This record gives sequence, structure tokens and C-alpha cells, in this order.
Amino acid sequence: MRVLATKKSKLMPRVGRSVVLEEQKIAIFQISDGRIFAIEDYCPLTKAPVLEGIVSGKYLYEPMREYKISLIDGVIQEPDEGQLKVYPVEVIDDDIFVEV
Repeated sequence: MRVLATKKSKLMPRVGRSVVLEEQKIAIFQISDGRIFAIEDYCPLTKAPVLEGIVSGKYLYEPMREYKISLIDGVIQEPDEGQLKVYPVEVIDDDIFVEV
């Protein structure tokens, strides 16, 4: 199901925005090149939110232990392992829709 999540005008590059869609807590990020990603706001390794993490390129550095997480596929990079769920995003004008 595609759900309106937020407005593009409300995003700041490299700063996460939290939304709850269909009872799922999701962090939305716009990276420096303008692409927008939606990823579950929960790290399986730290059992904590990732919203406050630092974005660098297409990666998110988890805020507690700085695990490097791909915003494209949710994979936690080596030497650590794990994966966060990513959600397909569609932008229409100023509206950001997320497939949940």
C-alpha cells in the first residue's frame, strides 16, 4: 500500500525525518544528490532508532555505535552484519509516498 509520508519541502538534506506509517516507524532521508530513501527506524544490533544517525553519501552511520548502513538496500556493512528494511519511495511534486 502506498501512503503519503511527508512533503519534500519539509526535508533537510542529510537530516532524518521520522514518520509512522501503518504502525511502522520509518526514517526518511534526502541525501546530497537529492535522492530520497525510507528505512526502518530501528537498528537490530543496538535495538535503538537510527533517525539521529549521520548521512554520508548513500550510507547512514547508526548514532550509537556508528554501524555503516546502506540506505539503498539496508545492509549493515562489514565487519558488522545485519539488515534494516527499506521501503520504496515515490516523489510526486512535493509529496513523498512510501510503499508499506
